[in-house]
Amino acid sequence: MAIKVSHINTTVPAATKEKQQKSSILQLLNQDLSFSKSYPDKKKEQFYSEISLLLSAGTDIKTALELIVEETEKDKDKKLLESIKNDIINGASFSEALQRTGKFTEYEYYSLKVGEESSRVDIVLTDLATFFKRKIDQKRKLSGALSYPIVLLITAFGMVVFLLKFLVPMFQDIFKSFNKELPAITQLVIDISEAVSSYFLLILFLILGIIVFVMLNKKKDWFRKITSALILKIPVVGDMAQKIYLTRFCHSMNLLISARNPLLNSIQLVKKMIDYYPLQQAFEKVEEDLMHGKSLNESMRAMSIFPKKMIALIKVAEEVNKLDAIFKNLKPGYLHISL
Repeated sequence: MAIKVSHINTTVPAATKEKQQKSSILQLLNQDLSFSKSYPDKKKEQFYSEISLLLSAGTDIKTALELIVEETEKDKDKKLLESIKNDIINGASFSEALQRTGKFTEYEYYSLKVGEESSRVDIVLTDLATFFKRKIDQKRKLSGALSYPIVLLITAFGMVVFLLKFLVPMFQDIFKSFNKELPAITQLVIDISEAVSSYFLLILFLILGIIVFVMLNKKKDWFRKITSALILKIPVVGDMAQKIYLTRFCHSMNLLISARNPLLNSIQLVKKMIDYYPLQQAFEKVEEDLMHGKSLNESMRAMSIFPKKMIALIKVAEEVNKLDAIFKNLKPGYLHISL
């Protein structure tokens, strides 16, 4: 989807004013493969970079999309971009056009919507491009850190299944020919082997059933509450997940407050933008506290998910009325994660 910058006509007038996220928390892949309805992160990063470049060069959004469509090779991607362009021609805003495709997240939609309302679309597009670039880097770091132990676990599991189903039964008759009572551990291994051989298909269907159960319930509150609590307890993964969503929180608050949105309204929007159960629950409590006259830092102090350093900085920012600046400066502190 690369564009030729030489095609940009700098005399074109300046840009006009301008779904539900269905994500899984982490993909342990080096490549940005997508098996969902979402647009892959690599393509999003490239798309936002190119749109930002074209708008800053003076093109309007329709012309920018036409240039990108012209340089797009894959028919599937071209149809997606054409549908966005056609929606804009028919009167939709850029954020609405993206939302209608069903391939962009609530986070992107609300970020662009606020950017359109505050005439900061170019800044939002640049931020989104940076966000997805770093998200891809984080996935690669996570993949590098966890791929080896995961391969070992899968290999070990496969070997155990092979031994129990095929190898142990070969020795079972030999053991029986001794006509002696076997040691407890040996007898346990044989019993497990017999169970695996007898119920192999049942076990396989049970595993498939668990996968289907997870897919059907992954958006329900009770399931999200349990899984998010478990994820936070996993070494490396839990820390990374928390930092990723705190980064998104800081970015969103900076965007909303710098656009002169009231604090309460900003929290309400952030709750929709960030699809992470622990933070959404925290935002509901913060929203309630703000309505009862508490300050942001006082409300956040009662919740362990927010770091103490962040709360201390927000307290200072509230005292000097510089919340947008603090959230802008907080962002880099949560973007880089060491593995």
